[in-house]
Amino acid sequence: MRSIWKGAISFGLVTIPVKLYSATEQRDVAFHQVHREDGGRIKYKRVCTVDGEEVPYSDIAKGYELPTGEMVVLTDEDFAELPLSTSRRIDVLQFTPEEQVDPIYFAKTYYLEPDAQGVKPYVLLRDALEDSDKVAVVKVALRQRESLGTLRVRDGVFVLETMLWPDEVREADFPFMEEDVDVRPQELQMASSLIDTMTGDFDPGEYKDRYREALEAVIQAKVEGREVVAPEAAEEAPAAADLLSALRASVEAAKKGRTEKGDGEARTAAGSAKDGSRARKDGAAKGGRGTGAKTGAKAGAKKTADTKTKAKSGTRKTA
Repeated sequence: MRSIWKGAISFGLVTIPVKLYSATEQRDVAFHQVHREDGGRIKYKRVCTVDGEEVPYSDIAKGYELPTGEMVVLTDEDFAELPLSTSRRIDVLQFTPEEQVDPIYFAKTYYLEPDAQGVKPYVLLRDALEDSDKVAVVKVALRQRESLGTLRVRDGVFVLETMLWPDEVREADFPFMEEDVDVRPQELQMASSLIDTMTGDFDPGEYKDRYREALEAVIQAKVEGREVVAPEAAEEAPAAADLLSALRASVEAAKKGRTEKGDGEARTAAGSAKDGSRARKDGAAKGGRGTGAKTGAKAGAKKTADTKTKAKSGTRKTA
């Protein structure tokens, strides 16, 4: 990974120099706009709407449009004078329980790596934060934009989650929220049963981007000149007559899916055990007579000991 920012965590009077790395990446298949007939790339020109002339990138500035339609032009010098452009600190504002931070505020995730001279204070703050079961609420300026954020620990590394400001989160305001919807107890019980049936430990490795895999297969087929065959569509289950029936059918389907998964795991485990048993038998056979004699002696000794134990047990019962 390549660092995209260098700065420092400011924790009271402690300064911890760090490097910032993007913790996530999109794996979407990238496309270019091309001419359908010959595959030529489509290019765009930067043309001024006033004089119709093409404008070089060096002459382009940022503009803020007023309600009147007038434009306020800002240059690079205007942005350079802002205090955020030179700020290189992640300021710790407070510590708070993690459950109090709504995930809807999270925008982007980054890893923080300490510089050589900042390893000890980095580890100190990391261990203390991890033991506290809290997150640090911070303020940071990235790409000429100030954001709130949180610091937490993941796999021994600080993770910075930049956050949206409260006025950037839209309020959920929909007509149905004002309606008086009657939910029957049986439906609520069945929905709870469905949740219980489908509950399990989250393993992200169990899930795949099927659309991306199918798209990559289509591209590979085009490359190899093969005929592209569309996968067969899965059969859809018939619609249930009412909500309760749908919930009941969902519970049964979830139970069936879990049973089939358990049977598959059991068969896999049984196959592994069978292979292990066969390997042990083969090893014993290859061991030769000496190994067989030792095994026979052990078995004879065990049988004699079992006989003595039974005899003692019988004597105690007779007494």
